[in-house]
Amino acid sequence: ELEKGDNLFEIYQKGFLPYSANLDVKNIFYMARSARIDLKNFALNSENRRILKRFDGKFEKEIIPFSKFNKKDENFVSFCAEYFAVRHGKKVMPRERLLFLLNSGLISDIAIYKDDGIPKAYVFLVSDQEMSHFWFSFYDISLVYQSLGMYLMVDAAKVAFDADKKYLYLGTVYAEKALYKTNFDNLEYWTGHQWSGNTKKLKSR
Repeated sequence: ELEKGDNLFEIYQKGFLPYSANLDVKNIFYMARSARIDLKNFALNSENRRILKRFDGKFEKEIIPFSKFNKKDENFVSFCAEYFAVRHGKKVMPRERLLFLLNSGLISDIAIYKDDGIPKAYVFLVSDQEMSHFWFSFYDISLVYQSLGMYLMVDAAKVAFDADKKYLYLGTVYAEKALYKTNFDNLEYWTGHQWSGNTKKLKSR
């Protein structure tokens, strides 16, 4: 349970992630097979560079502190809800859960990517001075099969590295759909006891 005075960095360090599946439960973290990038020696690999090149110069990016972001903007809420409904199904991120996330008190910043002034992607970030968590991303459905999701994650890693963060947390790595997260060097995952850099074993699991 997240209580006043708790240190987010220490909670994530112990393998916990924010829990948001039950809207009646607040301020709870759960232990999961999560993944993170150790940013100490972070460098873009060939796959990262290939993805960045695909979208290089395409977007205007702005990272807005959540306290200054208009979370009640209906265009923004509808954009995010529609993305999840089409991409993952209406039951995964109903409007109620989206509003729950926005009112959780955990989001520190929202990254907005625009093309000619029109929002094409949003990323919810949970950050403190030592780490960032790429919590959720929402983007234009027409760009789904162009690896935009991976681009957003690579860009978040660059931003976290430039801000001298120690880690960027990427969420869970369970199903095959999470394999794209292994395209980072210095990736670690939580085994339930410790952080492991054995991505070969992670892929087999």
